[in-house]
Amino acid sequence: MDKPKAWLEASIICSGELAEAVAEVFSRFSPDGVVMNSVTRYDSLGHEEVPTGNMQVVAYFPQDESTESLRNQLEQAIWHMSQIVPLDPIEYQLVLDQNWMEAWKANYKPLKIGRNLIVLPAWVDPALAENRIPIIISPDMAFGTGTHPSTQLCMLALEKYGVKEMNVIDIGTGSGILSIEAAKLGAERILGVDNDPDAIPSAINNAALNGVADRITFEVGTHTDVLKRTDGLNQSPRVIANILSPILANMLSTGLSDLVSPSGLLFLGGVLDHQAQSLADLARSLGLSLRETLQQEDWVVLVLHKPA
Repeated sequence: MDKPKAWLEASIICSGELAEAVAEVFSRFSPDGVVMNSVTRYDSLGHEEVPTGNMQVVAYFPQDESTESLRNQLEQAIWHMSQIVPLDPIEYQLVLDQNWMEAWKANYKPLKIGRNLIVLPAWVDPALAENRIPIIISPDMAFGTGTHPSTQLCMLALEKYGVKEMNVIDIGTGSGILSIEAAKLGAERILGVDNDPDAIPSAINNAALNGVADRITFEVGTHTDVLKRTDGLNQSPRVIANILSPILANMLSTGLSDLVSPSGLLFLGGVLDHQAQSLADLARSLGLSLRETLQQEDWVVLVLHKPA
């Protein structure tokens, strides 16, 4: 009998502000992508896990002849990063093939968001949703699972401003979590696009798990592709773009606001607090007004209004 294949789990805990940058470094060396988990603490009053503001970045490396070299390269890259910002050391553990996925799943817990939402991993009992609207996600190692503050803020914005009987456009859809939420909140038609082809099967699978696949179209593309559509989904009253601020700035300069219907709202996520003002100024120069800024830790979501 062949010896089970093993995996080396590498993880590091850092602030939410640094998580994206650390994940990018990890992804250079991990063949199966990177997971970002929200670090939580148990609130004995509310009887629930609540975010602490820190994130755990995790990657898995096949245990073979290349592992030591990859580990050394990862250590060196994180060391260079730590010369700019303090970072905790990387923690490692060896996980056998038959239980490495279970070890990963153990870190991913149900997450209550806003007044009525809960994100549930696909392997837990749906009854855990209790009276909340469940968003069921089968986390793929490359795509979002709702644990990042920016994703949570986008979810709060959709819940607060409503999407019932509206069309919704989701740019940078990833796991499809925001598109699925929109469907669960009563949106009529949703278009989710991502420039990574590997994201689309994950999003389609998650939509099917939630029973909303019939109302969501997932495609490879970006905002410029959406603008060319002729099926009525080239513009909508609710547009979400949860990416990163420099990319959002470029998108605004190349027609992102044209996706928003008159009197509609544009939600921009993936923005650090010190980037928000310049992005809001750019949006204002394009005719959008800032309705609200939602913030969690160092991350913000801009809610922008397009005039009638």
